[in-house]
Amino acid sequence: MRPQELPRLAFPLLLLLLLLLPPPPCPAHSATRFDPTWESLDARQLPAWFDQAKFGIFIHWGVFSVPSFGSEWWYWQKEKIPKYVEFMKDNYPPSFKYEDFGPLFTAKFFNANQWADIFQASGAKYIVLTSKHHEGFTLWGSEYSWNWNAIDEGPKRDIVKELEVAIRNRTDLRFGLYYSLFEWFHPLFLEDESSSFHKRQFPVSKTLPELYELVNNYQPEVLWSDGDGGAPDQYWNSTGFLAWLYNESPVRGTVVTNDRWGAGSICKHGGFYTCSDRYNPGHLLPHKWENCMTIDKLSWGYRREAGISDYLTIEELVKQLVETVSCGGNLLMNIGPTLDGTISVVFEERLRQMGSWLKVNGEAIYETHTWRSQNDTVTPDVWYTSKPKEKLVYAIFLKWPTSGQLFLGHPKAILGATEVKLLGHGQPLNWISLEQNGIMVELPQLTIHQMPCKWGWALALTNVI
Repeated sequence: MRPQELPRLAFPLLLLLLLLLPPPPCPAHSATRFDPTWESLDARQLPAWFDQAKFGIFIHWGVFSVPSFGSEWWYWQKEKIPKYVEFMKDNYPPSFKYEDFGPLFTAKFFNANQWADIFQASGAKYIVLTSKHHEGFTLWGSEYSWNWNAIDEGPKRDIVKELEVAIRNRTDLRFGLYYSLFEWFHPLFLEDESSSFHKRQFPVSKTLPELYELVNNYQPEVLWSDGDGGAPDQYWNSTGFLAWLYNESPVRGTVVTNDRWGAGSICKHGGFYTCSDRYNPGHLLPHKWENCMTIDKLSWGYRREAGISDYLTIEELVKQLVETVSCGGNLLMNIGPTLDGTISVVFEERLRQMGSWLKVNGEAIYETHTWRSQNDTVTPDVWYTSKPKEKLVYAIFLKWPTSGQLFLGHPKAILGATEVKLLGHGQPLNWISLEQNGIMVELPQLTIHQMPCKWGWALALTNVI
């Protein structure tokens, strides 16, 4: 046999050996499949990033930002509340209709990069923008909202895309979108409603196509549904859509959803629970939840007539954050930009103040777990979080005791092992174990300028039980 013939004979032999080998095992299916039933969908584990994030920014912005009076503005035509009717009479022509606000929603000074920088400075870990509120105006050029969207009318820009790009390029925040299922004025929804929702023209031709469009085009990692219009989830085909979102969509592994997917689903079905606007139960819940609330005490959208006392102070906002996180929730803190796309200075100040507080105390907020006690029963306004792996418990106190001594009724010290530090100060503090339960901590004697922060402080307690 000539040497050059060897490769030609070896190849068929090698092929025969490969064919005789047992087939490799099939790879295990990498992801759980979810059926379009609440039983299956509710069993989905919430992606871990959401619980770790703790703090997000809600942005209510749309055509309702044009009148910027009172709240989000269905009260004028739908409910005919006198102060809204009077406002319209005093400020707009007699023939003015809601859709006439559209061209006035200019977003003239909207700068997505500037917004992104403010949100990054706030210490938030995600944002949620109202891509479409109840008036039906989409902040992107939806194919299913002809002539009532931000490309055809008003800004003539894709607001959603601009903000998505800025958030993802300039920050470490997750990008999320709010979407109203129903619309106040849409004739197909009103017709379906008059049929007691036996007809399903509106979700089939409008809501569901827009939801698929939003997810595929912008890949939000929070999808915050709202506004069921009194219709059940079967009308919206919520379970069918969520099964696609969790199984097939481009964000199936990271997306989180809330609980507003049809009449009766709130605080019962979906991802995290919201239960009601400004929900803050003050105690531990067995299910992950979110407190969506507003810096402006009275409104989600911007109000021109708001006075300084209508806005929560930074002390009140820090308290909301601390209470919410100690009880296992996330805080979603809302701002309302103006019709021309500016974030008013009072909102910007509150966001930056929260960011400066979190720079010092974020260790006691981000990636924490609830502790066996949520708040102290000996000293008011003390709330607890924990990091079990690091054997850390955080006691966040909102009032600095004039005595310089902080009594904590719940932690039990371990002699020779327990250590106490003030975040932003760093040096170990002296403490005494109390006879019954708890410990007394000697706080450092600091001037106002030496304080690590001004609106609440956190002690890191190592090795307490």
